[in-house]
Amino acid sequence: MKQRLLLGGYTRHGGAGIYAGTFDDTQGQLAAPTPLISDLGSPTYLAVSDDNILYAVDAEGDQGGVASYDLNTNPPRLINRVLTPGSSPAHVSIDENRQLVYASNYHEGRINVYKINRDHSLTATDEVVHSGNGPRPEQDSAHVHFAAVTPDFQRLAVVDLGNDTLTTYAVSDAGKLSDPIVFHTEPGFGPRHIAFNHNQPIAYLLGELSSKVSVLSYDAGTGSFELITTLPTIPADYTDHNGAAAIRLSSDQRFLYVSNRGFNSLTVFAVSPDGRNLTQLQQISTAGDFPRDFNFDLTERYILAVNQNTSNGTLYSRDPKTGTLTEQQRDIPTPEAVNVLFLADK
Repeated sequence: MKQRLLLGGYTRHGGAGIYAGTFDDTQGQLAAPTPLISDLGSPTYLAVSDDNILYAVDAEGDQGGVASYDLNTNPPRLINRVLTPGSSPAHVSIDENRQLVYASNYHEGRINVYKINRDHSLTATDEVVHSGNGPRPEQDSAHVHFAAVTPDFQRLAVVDLGNDTLTTYAVSDAGKLSDPIVFHTEPGFGPRHIAFNHNQPIAYLLGELSSKVSVLSYDAGTGSFELITTLPTIPADYTDHNGAAAIRLSSDQRFLYVSNRGFNSLTVFAVSPDGRNLTQLQQISTAGDFPRDFNFDLTERYILAVNQNTSNGTLYSRDPKTGTLTEQQRDIPTPEAVNVLFLADK
């Protein structure tokens, strides 16, 4: 089967922005991606709706926000851009039930909410600005890094690296946030992304600054979290700088994967049936520098990791029984790529 690949990335050092490629999951080979959308400012994170509409991070001059593109046309058609003064977001996600888009703005410390209109354009509906800080130099102020709906679809989970919090908000159909419930990590944890277990009321919170992953219990009734345990994502004797980046859970909920920027690797964990315990299985090199993101292909028999600083990708075959990875293809050209999406070919 042929799959579509989308890469989001920076446009600082020759990167064109959004690249597209074709992945043959029968042969396990990825063709070199080529520019798809080159008129956005550093579209570092992407989300694609069920209607095949792309919502991408965007920046122009001293403004930042989100752009929407129709991927049903060739080339993709710009629908609209919603920009406001300040930096661009670090992450975008889609709420299909409410037809909303959430943008997490790291530098501004805020969550922006947009309504998806009938023509797939976006209209701003709400924004919430966080406050606070943490003990590390990178935590001088709030830095919202991730926001996505919880598995029960009732709340929005918002991860803030700057003030060491994970906050759940109630979300109205009109795109308004309210009733925050706040979980505080250990000081300096620097939470970046979260993955939810869809078989158990468990979540896995990744700490960028601490290079750790915390297992949390989640109470859907109250929207609250409690800490179960915390594990490192890098070896204890590794003392150079590292920042944990992306976290992904296999759809069978049996294996958890984390990328490490600095140690330049993927760490593989086995997940216990109750979701509460992680066992490290493997650490494998990404064959490049600063792997910010990775993702499963649609069959989950492969994973692609992209290295930001060396602009190269590494494809791995994945054993669905053991969860372990084997290098399949390396030095795939991925100019300044920091986000990976696989889509069904249309």
